[in-house]
Amino acid sequence: MSDQQVDHGKRTWLIATGCAGAVGGVATAVPFVSTFQPSERARAAGAAVEVDISAIKPGEKLTVEWRGKPVWIVRRTPEQLASLTKFDAELADPKSDRTAYPTPEYAKNEARSIKPEFFIAVGICSHLGCSPSDKFQTGPQPSLPDNWSGGFLCPCHGSTFDLAGRVFKNKPAPDNLEVPPHMYLSDTKVLIGEDKKA
Repeated sequence: MSDQQVDHGKRTWLIATGCAGAVGGVATAVPFVSTFQPSERARAAGAAVEVDISAIKPGEKLTVEWRGKPVWIVRRTPEQLASLTKFDAELADPKSDRTAYPTPEYAKNEARSIKPEFFIAVGICSHLGCSPSDKFQTGPQPSLPDNWSGGFLCPCHGSTFDLAGRVFKNKPAPDNLEVPPHMYLSDTKVLIGEDKKA
């Protein structure tokens, strides 16, 4: 046997074992890489949510889930809408200018909404992630000012929000409630999670 024949045999074995190793590596990597793809459940959790708002009466709130978060849809009464202008001087960010939870341009108004009657917000306090309670009744109440005109109270640390989700000054919550991207598909249907028509 010559040295050339031995080298040729070694080369054949090296190529064969290298190919087998590569096939095994690919076979191992394919399932591993596929775990990076979001599951159907994960894709559905991030998907936009279509909501029928026709049954919400003035003064009522409907809660739906979007991306694992509670999203409130509040149908405000004419009196509740009128109260939004009364307390601008007492609000920390009355024009929703802060950027921690950017307000979409279409909701940068006094009502923080596309349609003033309907307020849509993520029901999570900007302080520590608690969920504020409805305090729609006006007037003096425990943990609320005597001139309370309705809104939300975070029971964890006492942050208060008006009926447009704007936080009052000198409260633990640093920002207004988040307004999620949304758009109206009709007078009775809203799509939460998307705000651009395809």
